[in-house]
Amino acid sequence: MPNDTQISKFMSLVLRHAPHEAGLSLDENGWADFDALCAVIQSKFGASVADIASIVEENPKKRFAIDGNRIRAVQGHSVDVDLGLSPSVPPVTLYHGTKEEFLPSILREGLTSQSRQHVHLSKDVETALIVARRRHGKSVILQVDSATMTKDGASFFLSDNGVWLTNHVSPRYLVQMLERELP
Repeated sequence: MPNDTQISKFMSLVLRHAPHEAGLSLDENGWADFDALCAVIQSKFGASVADIASIVEENPKKRFAIDGNRIRAVQGHSVDVDLGLSPSVPPVTLYHGTKEEFLPSILREGLTSQSRQHVHLSKDVETALIVARRRHGKSVILQVDSATMTKDGASFFLSDNGVWLTNHVSPRYLVQMLERELP
């Protein structure tokens, strides 16, 4: 039987990027029918409804939310959805974990959402390092001057799982952390 990680990755794919691959549709706020998703996962992976509920509940990244008979990804969408998040005042500094190979582009263009709706930022260096280390290559952590961005009119949103979201981070708000500053 596939492990929870495989099922979670499939759920991320269909709830963030490709609902059609599971025969699902998302409403304007990103919600899908929980029973329909469970039926697909049960057929594809042999997981029970209880297994799926457990994956949602025990996922350390809290990527999904269940509301009644609806389920959605809490952030990271490439399909157009409105998560209904209100602007929030971020901490003075946020962080972004990436790879060294992307640094020249980032320092030229800033942090862009790429194929997703928002740029994802972490509240602490440790979380940003976890994100960066999931990718191949040398990890780089960027400090984001979110206080100045806010003063300059940028909006920030806090997802249900604690990821800070914004539309774009200009290079002028970024500082690369030195290795000796990292935990």
